[in-house]
Amino acid sequence: MRSETAFDESLLSGYLDGELTQGEAQRVRVHLEDHPESRRLLEELAAMREAALTTELAVPEDDQWDPRPRGPFSRLSRRTGWTLILLWLAVVTGLAVWGWWTAPVRWWTKALTAAIVGGPLLLFLSVLRDRLDVMSTDRYRRVQR
Repeated sequence: MRSETAFDESLLSGYLDGELTQGEAQRVRVHLEDHPESRRLLEELAAMREAALTTELAVPEDDQWDPRPRGPFSRLSRRTGWTLILLWLAVVTGLAVWGWWTAPVRWWTKALTAAIVGGPLLLFLSVLRDRLDVMSTDRYRRVQR
């Protein structure tokens, strides 16, 4: 009488893919001889694997990937939205700077705050300016795959 040990069903996937060691594959074959439910599971896995390997995916046309707005209303609404966001950002930033400037704190606290905020802001603006310069002269900007 054989002692029943727990069988790791994840071995079935490795067996199907041929990724098991010789000993593991032998263990799976012996288990499959005695367990019809595991054979059914292996058959289901094989059918799913075959379906996944033979399924052809529809590749959309290149013009479907174009992120630019297509119609005049879409272009207008996108420009208006960006304008409103930038305007809001300018107002909020202006109010924050005004509140910071008029706050009753020591001069060195203001200088330290200006350095902490101003340094990364200047770096960002320099990178943004460089990217905008390159974008205006980039010959490959409108090239699509």
